[in-house]
Parts: sequence; structure tokens; C-alpha cells
Amino acid sequence: MTDMAIVQCTLYLVVLLALSVPLGRFMARVLAGERTWLHVLLGPLERLMYRAAGVDPQAEMRWGAYAGALLLFNAAGLLVVYGLQRVQEALLLNPDGLGAVAPDLALNTAISFASNTNWQAYSGETTLSYAVQMLGLTVQNFVSAATGIAVLAALIRGLTRRQSPGVGNFWADLTRSTLYILLPLSLLLALLLVGQGVVQTFDGSVTAATLEGGTQTIALGPAASQVAIKQLGTNGGGFFGVNSAHPFENPTPISNFLECLAILLIPAGLCHTFGTMVKDARQGWALLAAMTAVFVALLGVCVWAELAGNPVLTALGVDGTPGNLEGKEVRFGAVGSALWATATTAASNGSVNAMHDSFTPIGGLVPMWLMQLGEVIFGGVGSGLYGLLVFAIIAVFIAGLMVGRTPEYLGKKIEAFEMKMAALVVLLPPIVVLLGTAIAVRSEAGLAAIANPGAHGFSEVLYAYSSAGNNNGSAFGGLGVNNVFYNLTLGLAMLLARYGVIVPVLALAGSLALKKPIPPGAGTLPTHTPLFIALLIGTVVLVGALTFVPALALGPVAEHLQLIRR
Repeated sequence: MTDMAIVQCTLYLVVLLALSVPLGRFMARVLAGERTWLHVLLGPLERLMYRAAGVDPQAEMRWGAYAGALLLFNAAGLLVVYGLQRVQEALLLNPDGLGAVAPDLALNTAISFASNTNWQAYSGETTLSYAVQMLGLTVQNFVSAATGIAVLAALIRGLTRRQSPGVGNFWADLTRSTLYILLPLSLLLALLLVGQGVVQTFDGSVTAATLEGGTQTIALGPAASQVAIKQLGTNGGGFFGVNSAHPFENPTPISNFLECLAILLIPAGLCHTFGTMVKDARQGWALLAAMTAVFVALLGVCVWAELAGNPVLTALGVDGTPGNLEGKEVRFGAVGSALWATATTAASNGSVNAMHDSFTPIGGLVPMWLMQLGEVIFGGVGSGLYGLLVFAIIAVFIAGLMVGRTPEYLGKKIEAFEMKMAALVVLLPPIVVLLGTAIAVRSEAGLAAIANPGAHGFSEVLYAYSSAGNNNGSAFGGLGVNNVFYNLTLGLAMLLARYGVIVPVLALAGSLALKKPIPPGAGTLPTHTPLFIALLIGTVVLVGALTFVPALALGPVAEHLQLIRR
């Protein structure tokens, strides 16, 4: 790894970790319902929204009611996005006259954005009007991210409350997360991006003359507003088909740094939110340290692999100094592309500034495995941390078995029900990924969409279901997924991976909230020490390794071995 690569990655991490502290403390105040400086501006709007909806923000919900409200709200959003796509040609703000979206693609897209996955089997500039992009997709970018924060808030309350039947109020958590966290940050980032040249206009496409004497249609649109929340909310859905590799979404090195920083900013900050809300900052630092350690290790592997270049060309004596630049924007280079790929799959973001399909086999393995770890290495907004907290519960359970003591986490005993819910959270995404991949490579419809036979084609299918099954949204580009088979199976994978995990997490929160805290004793495992951090990392990595190494061996590992043998 070169000195400049080390400097670039180090600068990114230093800025990220520095900004995460004040942001995390601010978010803790918001989720606790405390007054902040933004309440002067947004407090009246918040109260107006509660009155209009007939909601009492102080009314506590049991976990079942909380889950019911969440599922009802998300289902309504899914149906709205589906309906907007189907009547798109009749809506305003459609200067290019785009027609209705096909039913299977519309359903896949609606599920994708409602579930915070933002998988895209289409090119936004040629498929969706400005109205659908703004009223459908951008709105879901906000509320799907706020849903993840709300679930995390409920789980934290479960850990901190004493024999309480309630875990909070979903409507209040959703509203506050949107108004005081996501909206102000998105407004600030959108203005910064516009200053860097990201387009924000309602004008239609323009036609330009090329140097060869032909013409080219150049799509425009209100991109900056969607780009900001797609990154901050770990959504990832691009306004344009090639996402943040497009110069109108990501034109400069500064915009690239800002967008890449935004991907992990809120997930990192939520670790400090957790520490503040449980009244022990060390707990938040421990979780952040575990995330960062795995992230740095895998980032190093990805950067090394992309700087090393294609082993076949290296064996032929071709100078690989710039690294593997296939499928990458030269203005970002191998390091900037590898850093983005690692960040976007560490979070459940999925936006790209390079084509992951063109990475080296080992470079492509890193983002794929980061997703397969359960999107808990930073992870999605809210969802990453509540997933890691489930792994923390499993880690203390393993430690308890070692010493013959009933495990506990933050003073709450971890018993049979909690472990059943934790097992569901950990096992469901791998089942979805591996079963979906197996069905795809054994069916004619699944095989027909593979353009690259052999190990790489298998990697493309495995990556697609890893992305959908972990609510990421990125893809290897060589798989044709805009067909009925993949639209429906990937849509089902997104639904199961999002809501099949959320419900047991909320059940876990409800169970913990009812428990009486117990004082720490001589056999209590401290959960803020380097020993626990190592145990937590080991739990996450071992689950990922034992589950996916056989499948990875058939895909990127086999492809790498084929390359070095040539």
C-alpha cells in the first residue's frame, strides 16, 4: 500500500470519528425527547404533525403495538411508491414523457426503497420521472432511514428501562429522527454538493453535439437533494443509473469525500448515542472500536488488491502502478474506489462510485463479505447498531457458557427467549442469501440472466442475493436482473431480510424492558474492555466465515485461483 493511500484512508477515518462524537450526543438528546437548538425552528412543525395525525407522542407502546405501527406505515409507503410508478405518465414533473413502469419492476423498486435497500434494476434517468423520484423514492429515503433509528431507540430503551411494558412511541421516534436528524443534515449536505456541481434542476434532458458530429442526450434533474439523503440515510439509490460514478452526482474529489463520509457518519454517531443513552460512554466506544477494527482490516485488503492490479497483467510484465482501473473513474483512482466500496458495503448503503463487477476477485470479495457479515460493521442507519447489539448479546451468552454463569448485558439477564430472538436475527439473512442463490443457479430463469459463465457468474448471483438479503443495494454489474424472476425473488429477499429481522429485534426490546436490572457481580463480564471487543469481533467474523466461506470458495476465491494459474 502506498503512502498516499495510507494518508487518504487515515484522513477519512480521522474526520469520521471526530464528527461522530458531537453528532452522536445530539442524536441521543433527540431520541430522548429533550429540547435542542433546532426545536426553536422545527418544534412547532413537530407539534403540528402530531395534532394532524392525532398522535400523543408521550403515549408508550408495547413492543407488539410498536411493531404493528411500523409495519403498517412501511406497507403504506410501499403501496404509494408502487402506485406512483404505475401512473407515472399521468403525473406532473415528467418533462421527458416517461411511461408507466412495468408491474414486476415497480413492485421490486417499491419494496427496495421501503426496506432501505434501494436495489435498482433500472436506470433512474430513463425510467422514473422527477415526481416519482421526489415524492416516492426521496420520501422513502427519509422514512426508511428513520424507521431504522426508531427500532434502535426501542432496543436501547429495552436495555435501560426497569420493568417497563413500553419501548417508546414509534410515531414520535419516526418524526423526531426525520425532522431533527435526517432533514437538517441532508439540507446541509445538498447545499455543499450543489456548490461542487451536483445538478439540482427541474429542466428536462438537453441535447448536445459531440466531437464526432453526432448528438447526445444528457439527462438532468433534482439530483443533489436525493444524493444527500441517499448517503446520509444509508439508502444508496442513485438518481442516475451509474450512481455516484456519474459526474452529475459526484463531480469532484471534494464531493466524493463528502458523500463517502456521509455514508458512515450517522452509523458511527449512533454508537455514541447508545453510550449516552445507557449512561456509559465506554459502551458506545467499545462497539465503535469493534466496527472500526473490522472495517480497517478489510479496507486494507481491498485497497491492496486494487492497487496490486490484475495478476494476469502483472505476470505478463505490465506495470500495474496505478492499480486496477477497469470500471473506475480516473478522477477517484483505485484507492478512492476501494475506500468507497468498503464503506458502502460496511454500511447498508449500496451506492457506488465504481463498478464492483470490475474489481479484482479479492477486491470484490471484501464488499461481498462485508454484506454477508450482516451489515453490522457500521451497517445501516439504526439497523447496523441494533444488529451489532444482537451479536453483543450472543457474545455475552457464549462468555456465560464458558464460566457457567447466566449471561447478562448492561444489567439485563439474557435468557432463552432473548437467545431465540437473537438467533432469528442472525440466521435469517444468511438463509435468505444462500437459499436465493441456490434457487437462482438451479433455475433456467436465473441462469439465463448470467452473462459471465463460471466462477464470476456465480459471484454475480451470490453478490445480488447478499445485497438484497442484507438490505444493501449494490450489485455486480454483469447480471441481468430486470426480469420477472429476479425482480420477484430479490424483492422477497429484501422484505424478509428487513422486516423478518425488525420484528424479533422489537420483541427482544420488549422482553428486556420488562426485566429488572441486576447489579454487576464478580462473574459479570465487562462489556467495554478490549477483551469483550475481541470477543464481539470474533463472534461476528466466525458467524460470517462459517456461513459463507463455502459459497465464497465457489465464487471469488475460485476466480482468483484461476487468474494466478494463467
